[in-house]
Amino acid sequence: MRLFIAEKPSLAEAIAKGLGSADKQRSCFVCGNDVVTWCFGHILEQYAPQEYDEKYKSWDITLLPIIPEKWQMKVKSTAKEQFKAVKDLALKADTIVNAGDPDREGQLLVDEVLNYIGVLGKKPIQRILVNALDEKSVHESLADLRDNREFIGLRNSALARSRADWIIGMNMTRACTKHAEKVGYSSVVSVGRVQTPTLGLVVRREKEIQDFHPVNYFQVSATWQHEQGEIRSHWQMPEDMEGLDAEGRLLEKARAEDIAAKVQGQTGVIRKVEQKEGQAQPPLPYSLSALQIAAGKKYGYSPQQVLDTQQELYEKKLTTYPRSDCDYLPTNQLADVPKIIENLSSLSEEFATLTQSADTALRSKAWNDKKISAHHAIVPTTVKANMAELTDMQRNLYSMVAKAYLAQFYPAQKFLTTHIEIEAAGEPFVASGKVILSQGWKVLYQGEPTDKDGENEEQAQFPAVQNGDGVTNLQSELITKVTKPPKHFTTSTLLAAMKNIGSYVKDKSLKPILKDCSGIGTEATRAGEIELLQERNYLKLDKKNLVPTEKAMMIIELLPDSITYPDITALWEKNLEAISNREMSVQDFFSQQKTYIERLLDDAIHKEIEPPKDIPKCPQCGRPLKLITSKKNGKKYWICTDPERECKSIFSDKRGQPDWSPAPAKKKTGSYNKKSFKRKAG
Repeated sequence: MRLFIAEKPSLAEAIAKGLGSADKQRSCFVCGNDVVTWCFGHILEQYAPQEYDEKYKSWDITLLPIIPEKWQMKVKSTAKEQFKAVKDLALKADTIVNAGDPDREGQLLVDEVLNYIGVLGKKPIQRILVNALDEKSVHESLADLRDNREFIGLRNSALARSRADWIIGMNMTRACTKHAEKVGYSSVVSVGRVQTPTLGLVVRREKEIQDFHPVNYFQVSATWQHEQGEIRSHWQMPEDMEGLDAEGRLLEKARAEDIAAKVQGQTGVIRKVEQKEGQAQPPLPYSLSALQIAAGKKYGYSPQQVLDTQQELYEKKLTTYPRSDCDYLPTNQLADVPKIIENLSSLSEEFATLTQSADTALRSKAWNDKKISAHHAIVPTTVKANMAELTDMQRNLYSMVAKAYLAQFYPAQKFLTTHIEIEAAGEPFVASGKVILSQGWKVLYQGEPTDKDGENEEQAQFPAVQNGDGVTNLQSELITKVTKPPKHFTTSTLLAAMKNIGSYVKDKSLKPILKDCSGIGTEATRAGEIELLQERNYLKLDKKNLVPTEKAMMIIELLPDSITYPDITALWEKNLEAISNREMSVQDFFSQQKTYIERLLDDAIHKEIEPPKDIPKCPQCGRPLKLITSKKNGKKYWICTDPERECKSIFSDKRGQPDWSPAPAKKKTGSYNKKSFKRKAG
């Protein structure tokens, strides 16, 4: 018997249909000598600290760090029945096929079950990579089964990530919560390897906005008369001149006024003319994060909405695997191009026109087998979409994916850039501009703003000029501008920041190291991290902007920089990539983890933190009081935070504040004589 273990029921059903003659049973499909069963995502979970040892029920800082010598898993309570079915089938099977999703998490999800059952490495195990659920794609995947051992690196990187998250979350949450309690904070300080640096990005941005003070800066604009026409330009400031801010902006108004007056009505000469033809190649098809960012900007969709909707389109067999971090395509999919474009032509009048201009003989840079790992970019499948049956969000996202695919069969946009340098009265002026020669793939996005729209091009077209030509100043003027505060993060821009994390590290020497890093978190988890921060009331949406709550501001203030900045986390992600490529062992990674967590704990425990501004103080010793809830009666009390517990002050809670009034004296009761007690009648 050959057993396929799919990550989820929808994938199992698609594989069963691909195998043919599927007989649906309670926990599997039987297809002749093949059986297909499924998981529900992760059906195993890691032990909690107290399950390793009861002493960890106490959040005692002296017991940290908690690093299991032997990692333990258990079956989730909600998956016991399905796990038993998978186990029974795996023990009977002659060959097993790992049918997890085609990424590192999907690889681990099935491998960890096989390891828990005890068959990993003891039975022949193959791997199937299903990037789309349509019948053609599934058949191709079934014909290309691989040896599961090829993906050991992928599995190990997911395993290392999972355990690293456990170590950081369990240890740092306990350490920071108990440390904060000493000065009166009563709520849990939740810490995560990805969650906390992400929150730090938003909090620091908020502080920059709050601390921002607008400043005027100045530019000089000049218009010149050439015999062939007018040229608009701006003054080019020397880089080493005084009076510039860190962004190279001129803050001295008098200097700008002097330059404007100095060239007013003067003659000048053209010192340099450069004209170059350039091209803008079609953008690559979408990875998940690229689609989330683009859809957020265009439609205001949250990253989680995009992921959920792409999952729906995937299960409808209309688009390929949604959690892809790849934006390239394998050349073996070129055979599908005619069918996909034929399908797209019937979507709408717009697509009918756009597909007519597509040249299927073109090969964009997206077609690159060397860039493909376990999955490829998100593209339409050979299944024809009925747009009338889709929701608005599904239609919009499908159209975005389809246009990005069509762009691969359009030529590059061509343009002519012009750069002119003018000198007058000893001062340099520069004019630049761009003329579009042919739109190419840009016709797909007519009327839609792109990231490069709005560039500072003073003039689109210039008169024919040559070096040495004379010009006369027609007008020079002072332009006053005002610095603007940094923009709040939106869900889309925060997602982009998580992906391009090298721009946000504290240690700038890490930027080149992290240039090729895939960011913090994964394509599949980043949206969830942002959602989690909102669920925990750390972030809230103000219109489209993500704004940190007071609780979030407090947490980032409490925590050491080593966990609120993404430096270490980003380096870990780079190490996880190395593990995936089998360039680093899990053992080497975890030898680093021990050093990392000890350093983080030391930073956290020894950081001096201020107590809450309005926290009540103990009248006996002056230390902050802490609000607790009695496990015996459920009542709330205020107790002294004296770490040595020498001060035993305790006060009842009265509407969120200590009740300073003295406790009433207990009534003395005499001895009770049961024999002399007489129950009153009535």
